[in-house]
Amino acid sequence: MAVIFAMLASYFLSRTVVPTMVRFLLGGHLDEIDTSLAGGVRDLGSARASRAESGASPDSSGKDFAAGRRKEVRRGDRSLKRFQRHIFGFLGSIHEKFNHLFEKLRARYVNGLRWCLEHRGVVFAGMGALLLVSFSLVPFLGRDFFPAVDAGQFRLHVRAPAGTRLESTQERFFQVGHAIRDVIPPNEIQNVLDNIGLPTSGINLAFGDSSTISSADGEILVALNPKHKPTAQYVRILREKLHHDFPDMEFFFSAPDIVSQILNFGIPAPIDIQITGRDPKGYDIANQIKTRVAQIPGAVDVHVHQLVHGPDLRVNVDRTKAEQIGLTQSNVAQTMLISLSSSGQTAPNYWLNFQNGVNYQVAVQTPQYKMDTLQDLQNTPVVAANLPRPELLGNLATIERRESPVIVNHYNVQPVFDVLANVQARDLGGVADEVNKVVDSFKSKLPRGTFTSIRGQVQSMNSSFAGLGGGLIFAIVLVYFLMVVNFQSWTDPFIIIMALPGALCGIIWMLFLSGTTLNVPSLMGAIMAIGVATANSILVVTFANDERCAHENKNAFDAALAAGYTRLRPVMMTALAMIIGMLPMALGLGEGGEQNAPLGRAVIGGLLVATFTTLFFVPVVYSLLRKKEFTCDEDEQFARQEHGDAAEGGAQ
Repeated sequence: MAVIFAMLASYFLSRTVVPTMVRFLLGGHLDEIDTSLAGGVRDLGSARASRAESGASPDSSGKDFAAGRRKEVRRGDRSLKRFQRHIFGFLGSIHEKFNHLFEKLRARYVNGLRWCLEHRGVVFAGMGALLLVSFSLVPFLGRDFFPAVDAGQFRLHVRAPAGTRLESTQERFFQVGHAIRDVIPPNEIQNVLDNIGLPTSGINLAFGDSSTISSADGEILVALNPKHKPTAQYVRILREKLHHDFPDMEFFFSAPDIVSQILNFGIPAPIDIQITGRDPKGYDIANQIKTRVAQIPGAVDVHVHQLVHGPDLRVNVDRTKAEQIGLTQSNVAQTMLISLSSSGQTAPNYWLNFQNGVNYQVAVQTPQYKMDTLQDLQNTPVVAANLPRPELLGNLATIERRESPVIVNHYNVQPVFDVLANVQARDLGGVADEVNKVVDSFKSKLPRGTFTSIRGQVQSMNSSFAGLGGGLIFAIVLVYFLMVVNFQSWTDPFIIIMALPGALCGIIWMLFLSGTTLNVPSLMGAIMAIGVATANSILVVTFANDERCAHENKNAFDAALAAGYTRLRPVMMTALAMIIGMLPMALGLGEGGEQNAPLGRAVIGGLLVATFTTLFFVPVVYSLLRKKEFTCDEDEQFARQEHGDAAEGGAQ
């Protein structure tokens, strides 16, 4: 919407304020230049007619076009130079020197354009070769959803063997913290925050993005100082070091900043392979997929999120004994819950201190140091309202050691196993393509009722690319048909869009040379570059049509040459203004500049090549497709005749 309103405002100002300021500042100088240019055009037509009568080639008149036009423009520019020197002084002299250099550039351009018009076959062959080589580079670009941004922090998830007590996990975290400080210099570390075990806030784990599932794992959040080495470099070193120093533990890095978490849609990793189904064999298949995915170049931190072999104690209540005493399984379960997790979970109670007005939670719980052995658990007293005295748990139940899932996840009500993977030193799209091949190879091995899917950032990237690609194609088609209605021709819009292949080639080469992947910002930059290239191409084609409409005996060769000569300045001004404006963005300067750098690079690369295509290839296509006699619209021809009569009257 911002672009739409900006274009509407610029169009309104160009039709109102700009003509008013031109008439006010330049004054009568416009009439003098119009008269000199009109004389130059008449002289060029006379020269072409005389060459035709003498038997010379009609196209040879184009060879003298640049010199004749420069001579007439200089005749009209003398008064402008005097005006500039008088008004602007030093700036006027700089402008005069710039114009002198630009005229030399334009003379060389006209010679080059004439050569291209005379050797159309070579130009088409060169353009075809450029397209072939450029599009062959597309597979080497790679695909990402958004470019990686150095947030100055990383989030490390540490998982000890299942069943590790919280105290032991804390000791292991202390060792991991020392290993991190051995890699990162102390002057670059701002703070290190450990979060070990399950949260005690009472918030459902489904509402957070934490991967903590038991007392055996936790997270380490490391924030770096502003002046630090690339965070990705430290992450790469820590991956190798931690796996080597702690082989019995599992490490993987999660999204540290809010932007990456949003792009992952709350999933801890950008690639999430889900095996959904009620068959327990899904866990074995998940481990097989994990082994295959870990062998893919660029895939790191590959692990299965769920643990199914966590040690636990199963209390089997003898219902006959419990019923004889007057107890139920609910009484036993509630007693154990209060003893192990406090009464705050079942019957919250608060005490108000009237002196300071603060509420304190009061709960009953067996001290943890008195619950160290299995015998201590069996000695837990079980109470009930109708029971005259407590009964020991060991008299009512037997306790056995077993293994059970530490965590169970569901997606759409069905159990799911997640194989998570990160990406390092490679594009996300390339890794995802190989992951898809691995997943497809397991589809024939899935049990009945079990299926696989890939979620996370990959899914969002594919849908966004499809939407942007479809929008780009739709925009080109819509612009083409809009130009068909405007030009009342199918040929002219086709000639205009011949600048777009050059823009695409420039985008591909710029991304390839700068090591930038295809992502959402670069695709947005491609759309912007295509829009500017189309506008510049319209300038050339419309002027060529105007020349042929003003001079009925002018052929396509001369019209294309005149259009290139006259439209060189506005085309270069438009392209250079956009390129210079996008240069700081393309360099990725400033905090988070990497996020928008692909957009600027795509615009710069597209306009660099599209400008050459507009100035050389579009006139060649015009001279080829517009060989036939040109017919003007009656209203346009009448308006030009009125304008010509007014110009002649002013000259007299």
